[in-house]
Order: sequence, then structure tokens, then C-alpha cells
Amino acid sequence: MPHVISILGSTGSIGRQTLQTAQLLGLKVSALSADKNVKLLEEQVRQFTPSVAAVNDENAYRDLKARVRDMHVHVVSGTSGLIEAACVDGADTVVAAVVGMAGLRPTLAVIGAGRRIALANKETLVCAGELVMKLAGESGAEIIPVDSEHSAIFQCIKSEPQSSIKRLILTASGGPFRGMAHSELERVTPEMALKHPTWSMGNKITIDSATMMNKGFEIIEAAHLFSAPIESISVTVHPQSIVHSMAEFCDGSIIAQIAEPDMRLPIQYALTYPERKPSHVRRLDVARLSGLTFEKPDMDAFPCLGIALGAAKEKGTACSVLNGANEAAVDLFLRGKLSFYGISDAISAALDTIKNKRAPSCDEIIEAGEAAKRFVYEFV
Repeated sequence: MPHVISILGSTGSIGRQTLQTAQLLGLKVSALSADKNVKLLEEQVRQFTPSVAAVNDENAYRDLKARVRDMHVHVVSGTSGLIEAACVDGADTVVAAVVGMAGLRPTLAVIGAGRRIALANKETLVCAGELVMKLAGESGAEIIPVDSEHSAIFQCIKSEPQSSIKRLILTASGGPFRGMAHSELERVTPEMALKHPTWSMGNKITIDSATMMNKGFEIIEAAHLFSAPIESISVTVHPQSIVHSMAEFCDGSIIAQIAEPDMRLPIQYALTYPERKPSHVRRLDVARLSGLTFEKPDMDAFPCLGIALGAAKEKGTACSVLNGANEAAVDLFLRGKLSFYGISDAISAALDTIKNKRAPSCDEIIEAGEAAKRFVYEFV
């Protein structure tokens, strides 16, 4: 179990819950980072007294530096600052919860240092999974997933030989539009899409849940994390969000991880692995299990899932294009400039237009994502 952690993205939902968990476990926090939420970051710095505090924005850097000038904390900014926070001396585990591609270079730096990563940044594996896992294998860095679905699978298969695993089954809540037909979804609004029935998340990931693009991303992540063929990973819609994912084995047995839907549980497991510690998570009422249901996803109503699977099979920079195009399309949808199905149309057009590069470098991965964003904004 680690004793000192660094948190990249400490002012986001995962970051805030990680700090709650660190407090419960008695862990020291050596570095914190935020994008622009200087006020909250200042509060966190004063409470947890890290040695390094990083912000992405230059104006935020000057603001934070002025706010904490009475404290012994080194304030840094930009990508180099994030890398410094990630690799700060003494931290044995880094929680990578930065949203977007900004988390890629710091994560690669931590991998190079051979430290444990509690990974909550989807883009790192979606866009650069091949590169990340290759470098982790070379350096001995340990990657423990924080996403509830991947944490569930990790727990289900950790004591099993790879040869015995037949299928990985990711569960999906179905989002706010579960059961709606294609014709109904043509008229949905951002306000409707942001009303998730189970989880409280940021706007972007909530829209990804509504389109089911998040499940496409999670399939890509699972393929890299668990060295699994795309064809061996499936999705089942489970609206109660009690079964967080499952693994099927060669003898026909299926092992599932079940718990109340609370992100503090996978966060804590990533921090304490291979141990388990008492938590503040509400205990599951087993009587509720009588009402669990499972459904096949509607690939016609939610085309983003199929688009993601196609990109995953292409490999190379295709997944970075997928991610960048989706990011821009979701932004346009939230601003009312793109319809719900305009999201999948824009992503498909980007994948058809931007050339896929095999075995890309980190720079090529980042550029492919930026090119996809530019394409979508121009496409609209």
C-alpha cells in the first residue's frame, strides 16, 4: 500500500474523492494539480500541504502563486509543471485524473519512472494504449484502473491465468436515453442528455454516457489493460449500476464485482491494492439484487458504440482521431451547434478523412487528436 500520493486533476470529481479517500487512509499528498479552479486548489493546498501545486493556465499560475505565497509550496504551470507534479520526489503512487490529452505526457513520465499509476484518465489508454502498455512493460510501472468497470474486471481476473479468460463483460447504465428509439433521439437536447439517472459526472463524460461513446472508450481501455482481443469484450446494459462488470472463464463460470455505485470504492482499491481497507462507502442491501436486469445495447440508436469498435480494430492513430473528434463534437452539441446524431456523423467523417498512422509516436498521437478537433469544428 502506498504512503505518499500525487494527484493530477485534484479539483475534479475523481480528484476530490481521492482526497477524501487519502484522508481516510492517512496518506500524505505530495502534489496537486488543477486546470483553472484556483480557489478550490488553494483550499486543497492549505488543507493537505503538498510540496508542489500545478496549474495548466498561465493566469491561474500567477493567481495561485499570489494566494499561497505564505506557504512552502512550489507552484508550477503548463505541461512541464504537470510532469513535475507527477514525478515529485517521494510519491509512490500517482492518481492520473486530468481530463483530456493533457494527461498523456505526465502519465508517460510517471511510467518512465516506474511508479504505480492509479489511472482515471481515459484518453491515455484510448489514444495511446499501445505505447503506454509497451513502456509500462519495459519500466515495470504498475497501472491500476480507477474506472469502476475496469476496477471491477481487474478484481475479477487478478488471480486467474490469462489463458482461462474467455470474455470480459462491461456493464453500462444505459444513460438517460435507455430504451429510446432512433426517431426519438433525433430531437433530444443537451439539457435532456445531462440528466444521468445514476452517476454525477462532468458534462463531457455525461454526454459520452448518453451517446454510449464512453462504453466504446472503455472497450478500448479494457483491451489494452487486460491484453484482450476487442472481439472478446462485450457490453451489457444494466440500469441499476450494481454489477460493475464481469468476467467469463473458459469453464463457463462468470465472476462479477457488485457494490453500491460510489467512485470512492474503485479509487480506494487502486490506492490500497493488493490490500483492502475499511471504507465509508454505503454497504449494499442484498435484497435489492432481486431486481437486477440486463439488456443488449441498441447499436442503431447509439451508433457511437459501433464507431468506437471500428476505430479500435484499426489501431494506430484512429483512436486518437476518435477521441479528438468526439471531444469537439460534444462541445458543439453542448453549445447547441450540433444535433445528437450530429455527434456520430462528425466523428465518422473525421475517421474517414484523417489518415491513420500505424505505430505512432506520442507527438503523432497528439497531433492526430488535434487534427480531428480542427476537422470537426470546420465540418460544422
